[in-house]
Amino acid sequence: MDFLINLTPHLVNGIALGLLFALIALGFMLIVGVMEVINLAHGSLFALGGYFAMMIIGVEPGWFGPLGDWYVGLPAGARYSFALVLGPIAVGLVGMLLELCLRGTYGKDPLFGLLLTFGAAMVIEELIRIGWGSGEQFLQTPPAISGAFIWNGLIWSTYRFFAAGFSVAAIILVWLFLERTPYGAIIKAGAHDSEMVRALGINLSQLRLYVFAFGVALAALAGIIMAPIWGLRPHVGVDAVIPAFLIIVLGGVGSFVGAVIAGVLVGLTVGITGAYASEWSLMSMYLLLIVVITFRARGLFGKKSMLEN
Repeated sequence: MDFLINLTPHLVNGIALGLLFALIALGFMLIVGVMEVINLAHGSLFALGGYFAMMIIGVEPGWFGPLGDWYVGLPAGARYSFALVLGPIAVGLVGMLLELCLRGTYGKDPLFGLLLTFGAAMVIEELIRIGWGSGEQFLQTPPAISGAFIWNGLIWSTYRFFAAGFSVAAIILVWLFLERTPYGAIIKAGAHDSEMVRALGINLSQLRLYVFAFGVALAALAGIIMAPIWGLRPHVGVDAVIPAFLIIVLGGVGSFVGAVIAGVLVGLTVGITGAYASEWSLMSMYLLLIVVITFRARGLFGKKSMLEN
């Protein structure tokens, strides 16, 4: 019983981490599905979301004139809420610029898209260093979701519960958007057969632009929520993009449910392993992938894709 009680905080931390991984992976999956491009800049845009949020929260008196003075007077929770909305929008606009650059690579060797997004990742990382420095920084959180509480004799992080709850809400909203709206149906159709979408009169270029922006905005949102847990540093995106790619393969390429379940599994594996054998924490998710792919080459839900009818 004591073992289970001591294990519970690590399970909670693992689930919270896994849900955030799933949120990153969903954006990555949408871009891969619709555009057939592996966006190596996804991690850098994840980091950029955290830095934009830090800038939005840290607005000082005198910025933007009277509007800035009014904003500074808002409660910490309101400023944090603004960051959750404006940060992903700003990163989505950056993603649109990147997608416009990618258009010259469509229909060509996939290596061109890989090289372009890799270069974009390096540029974004350097811009972060120029704008915010190379040192580690932290995102301030409102008092309501900061600190800790004691329950059942254990100390629990309030923010971890907020992060898990927020991730669940965001994942449900993304699912509703994809499954219950005509725009979501167009996105799924574009991932299934882009030429058919073009034949139906849908502007494929515009679809790709918006899907890319939506995908990187999800990464930025995860970056904002993850920042108080991981901290902010220019290369933090590398720690996010590798698990995102692994989760897509593990869950089954194109499977919404698979990405979520795989994200939770990876989070639990990393969290529990890190608690009892920290040197194996990163290795554990690769071992999990090897075990699953050995028995199911398409991943856990490879045949049950949201992009297939």
